Amino acid sequence: MTFSIHGLPVARGIAIGRAVIMGGRVDVAHYFVEPEQVESEINRVREGRNAVIEEIQRLQQTISQMKPKEAPHELSALLDVHLMLLQDRDLIDGVKHWIQDRLYNAEWALTTQLEVLSRQFDEMEDEYLRERKADLEQVAERILRYMKGVASPVQPAPRRKTSQDLLLDDSVDVPLVLVAHDLSPADMLQFKQSVFAGFVTDVGGKTSHTAIVARSMDIPAVVGARSASQLVRQDDWVIIDGDGGVMIVDPSPIILAEYGFKQRQAELERGRLARLKHTPALTMDGQKIELLANIELPDDAAAAVEAGAVGVGLFRSEFLFMNRKGRLPDEDEQYEAYRRAVEGMKGLPVTIRTIDVGADKPLDDGIRDAAHLNPALGLRAIRWSLADPAMFLTQLRAILRAAAHGRVNLLIPMLAHATEIRQTLSLLDFARAELDNRGVVYGPVQVGAMIEIPAAALTLRTFLKYFDFLSIGTNDLIQYTLAIDRADESVAHLYDPLHPAVLQLVAQTIAECNARGKGVSVCGEMAGDVAMTRLLLGLGLRSFSMHPSQILAVKQEVLRADARRLEGWSHEVLAAEDPGRLLSKEETQ
Repeated sequence: MTFSIHGLPVARGIAIGRAVIMGGRVDVAHYFVEPEQVESEINRVREGRNAVIEEIQRLQQTISQMKPKEAPHELSALLDVHLMLLQDRDLIDGVKHWIQDRLYNAEWALTTQLEVLSRQFDEMEDEYLRERKADLEQVAERILRYMKGVASPVQPAPRRKTSQDLLLDDSVDVPLVLVAHDLSPADMLQFKQSVFAGFVTDVGGKTSHTAIVARSMDIPAVVGARSASQLVRQDDWVIIDGDGGVMIVDPSPIILAEYGFKQRQAELERGRLARLKHTPALTMDGQKIELLANIELPDDAAAAVEAGAVGVGLFRSEFLFMNRKGRLPDEDEQYEAYRRAVEGMKGLPVTIRTIDVGADKPLDDGIRDAAHLNPALGLRAIRWSLADPAMFLTQLRAILRAAAHGRVNLLIPMLAHATEIRQTLSLLDFARAELDNRGVVYGPVQVGAMIEIPAAALTLRTFLKYFDFLSIGTNDLIQYTLAIDRADESVAHLYDPLHPAVLQLVAQTIAECNARGKGVSVCGEMAGDVAMTRLLLGLGLRSFSMHPSQILAVKQEVLRADARRLEGWSHEVLAAEDPGRLLSKEETQ
């Protein structure tokens, strides 16, 4: 019987194939041990942990011998996260505590400590860090499997013929779709990702590792599908709709035919988009549009160039600082990372945002341990940096040094006050003076500010007095304008990029920058949303920064648009009580 399971769409596209079910979690026995058994129980956990560490290290060696498409760099970075979690003192010491003090057996002690640490992750405000709980659960799962001698790889079951086979002609090679409670990076490597046409997981969010890797591999994926791994049977025919966030199980011949047609159309569209890679991004009326890439790590530069980006509009430098267990990257390490990104862009500009962490994105428990009642409004981003000038100066020096190797722009997040602006620029001057005193070569940088707080959008003249360009961070601007925590599922439906107040702030920022001859871009999710492209063009935006995978689709919208003709319509949308309803009128342009 055909039925649908809904989740979160995290990687676009359609996949049709047979389900391969990831084995469920290991059953754990709970019993007390005798005092003389304590040391042997601790050793069992230690041996399991060491075996998993060795397994991951072997996988990392395998990665170095694989092609980028076979093993995207995101997998290596996520395996590094797993290694750090395996060596985390909170995990190790906690397990020892439950065995020594409570006399729990090894498996019980490990799962108990996992629950303790999981609650800490659940309390984190930042969505990305909160979802790292899944990584912790996976390393614990792998230790448990080793301790019990249970294998973790999934093998496809023998195929059974169904009526769907007549439509899809699977006599030789049948596409496979992986359905799991969750997937670890190690699992993905072991399964040689080319085997699978798509992924579905019970848990996860848009920044979970499955989502990150699926996007990087351009594979349709749906996460957060709740009980999918329990409802789907091994070898069921399934359809993954990565655009709608739906998995259809045991589809009828009619539904299969419909999605097969959609899949073929999508493949044709992808081929058409690929031909646009070297086409200049010009509107029909000759307006030159700048399509930039958002990246997190230096190696992302290659994907940005491959996608046809004309530069990096946002390098999120905080990813270099995370999961360091108190040891932040020093100046040389940061300089090498920034230099690699700059050189990887082959002369194209790179905009590096200074570290955007703080109360809601803690780098390590030992760095900031003050309580925050509302982390999203607390000591984060530039506030965090100004509170730790030594750390901030280290980053500024590294960025300035990297600017000697290519075109670098410096972007400051979450500014709201003129005093913060002056402090920031003063520290930048001080960083230059320090490099001068050391005789170290550095390059010029254009300095910009992010507009992501309504107060900043309403005091643009002050910002434009001090900065060379502005970048609108629509994700936070929407959150702060509408007073909505976008990570809170209970109010997520109110997160609306088309709210009149949000559009007014975006439009005012673009207009003011254009009037003053200053550069302005949008670097939030709005920039990569093709439904927003023509509206932003009509409002005067000429620079968009997005995930590399979104560039060609946005470029196609640009090539089909007449920016001047869109001006009147976009201002009608801006003045509307419900702007979303007017978007359809754009089709007549």
